[in-house]
Amino acid sequence: MSDVVLEMQGITKSFPGVKALEDVSLVVRRGEIHAICGENGAGKSTLMKVLSGVYPTGSYAGQISLDGRPVTFTGIRDSEAAGIAIIHQELALVPYLSIAENIFLGNERRGRGGLIDWNRTNADARRLLREVGLEENPVTPVIQLGVGKQQLVEIAKALSKDVRLLILDEPTAALNDVDSAHLLDLLRMLRDRGITCIMISHKLSEITAIADSTTVLRDGRTVETLDMRSGDVTQERIIRGMVGRDLDSFYPARDSSPGAEVLRIEDWTVWHPTQPRKVVDGASLNVRAGEVVGIAGLMGAGRTELAMSVFGRSYGRNISGRLYVHGKEVRARTVAEAIANGIAYATEDRKRYGLNLIADVRANVSAAALGKLARAGWVNGNEEIKVAEQSRRDLNIKTRTVLDTVGTLSGGNQQKVVLSKWLFTNPDVLILDEPTRGIDVGAKFEIYTIINRLVADGKAVVVISSELPELLGTCDRIYTLSAGRITGELPVQQATQEELMALMTQEKELAG
Repeated sequence: MSDVVLEMQGITKSFPGVKALEDVSLVVRRGEIHAICGENGAGKSTLMKVLSGVYPTGSYAGQISLDGRPVTFTGIRDSEAAGIAIIHQELALVPYLSIAENIFLGNERRGRGGLIDWNRTNADARRLLREVGLEENPVTPVIQLGVGKQQLVEIAKALSKDVRLLILDEPTAALNDVDSAHLLDLLRMLRDRGITCIMISHKLSEITAIADSTTVLRDGRTVETLDMRSGDVTQERIIRGMVGRDLDSFYPARDSSPGAEVLRIEDWTVWHPTQPRKVVDGASLNVRAGEVVGIAGLMGAGRTELAMSVFGRSYGRNISGRLYVHGKEVRARTVAEAIANGIAYATEDRKRYGLNLIADVRANVSAAALGKLARAGWVNGNEEIKVAEQSRRDLNIKTRTVLDTVGTLSGGNQQKVVLSKWLFTNPDVLILDEPTRGIDVGAKFEIYTIINRLVADGKAVVVISSELPELLGTCDRIYTLSAGRITGELPVQQATQEELMALMTQEKELAG
C-alpha cells in the first residue's frame, strides 16, 4: 500500500469576481501531521472545504484521490463515509444539547424500534471522551464547557465516525496556552494511532513543533511543501514562503515618547452580571498619549470584562470606581457616552460583536459614528463611501470595492474594518482586545504598523492579548491581571515572559 493517503491535483475554485484557488496540488502521507500555512485569503479554508465536500464535485476543477483512487464528494456525508472529518474554526456544536447528543448527532446509536439507545449512547460517549482526555459526564450540556473542552468534544465526535483523515482549521486560535498544549499532545497521540491530520494554523511556533510536513499557499496557489523532519525549517523560512519576502522583524520598530496622561482608571470594581462575585476588583491603571499599554492575564482573569465595563458599562453590574479622560472625571454610562468621551473598544470577537457580516464594508466603517455623516437625520451616502474608501487605502483593506459584504473578506481584512470603524470615531484612547487573533503573520505586521501610526499621532492605545511575545513586542508598559486584580506593572524593557507569567498566576498561588 502506498504511503500517500491523499492527493489533490490541479484544484481550481472560483467565486463571482475572484479566483480563490488556482491549480493547487497537495500530497499528504499516511499517519503524518500535515500543516497548511498562508496569509489570510490564501485559500487554505477553501481548499479544505473542497476536500470535505462542503464545495461538492462539479463546483471546482481538479481531482481528489484517496489511497490512489479518484473520489467524488457531493456533500459532507460522502467525505465522512470515506473517513474524512473536518473541524471548522467556528465550532459546530449545539450548546444546549448534551456532550453525548452532540457527539452522535446525525449518527445516533439506535436500539429496538429505531429509538435511541441512551445507555449505549452515553457509554460510547464516555469511552470517546476518555480517548481525548476528558472526564466530563456525557450528559453535561455543551454550553457548560470552555472552548478548549468543546474543541476536544469535536474531536471525539470525529473519532466516533471512524475518521482516518482529520482536518482542523485553526484549532488553537481561541485557546489558552494550557489548552493548546493539551490539544497538540492529542494530535500526536492520534498520529501514533495512524490517524492522518491536516492542520491549518497561523501559529508558526506550533507548526514547527508538531508538523511533519508543511504546505505553503500564497494567493490561491501552491508555493512549496516543506519537510519539517529535516530540522532546518524555521519560522522565518515559512514566513518567506507565505509573504514572498523576509520580514526583518515580527514587530515593526517604534520610537516611544509618551506624553500627557489620557486615560486613568481608579479602584475599578465590576460584579458578574448574574453571579454574586467580582470579576474586576479594585483595578487601577493609566495610559498616556503616544503610548501602548498592554494587559496580560490568563483566561478568566477579567481582561475583557475590565475593558467592556470601561467602554460604556457594556459588561457587568454594580460597577464602581473613577474614570478620567485628559484629567477630567467622566461618566461613561453608555457606549454612546464612552464614544463621546473619546474611548473606543475593538472587541475580541469580531464576527459576533465587532461587525455586521451581512452588511458591506461601507456600512461597517461608518456604523459607530453615523452622526458625523448625517444631515437633518439623513446619512449622506456619497460621504459614507468616501470615508470607507479612505479607510480602505489607509489600512490596506483588500477588497474589490467598499460595497463588498464584510463576511466575504479574510480574517485579517475583517479586523482592519473593525479598526476602521473605531478610528472613524476619532478616539483619544483605543482599547484593542486580542487584535490579531486568527490572522496571519503578514496581517499581524500590518496591524502592528497601524498601532504605531496611531501612537505617533498622539493616541493612547491599550492592547489585551493572550500572546506574551506580542505584548513584549508592541507595548511600552504591561499590566498583569489575575482573578480580577492588578498584580503588577512593568516597563517592557524590564519584562520577560517568565516574570509576566509569575505575576499573572500570583493570585492563584496565594489562594492555593
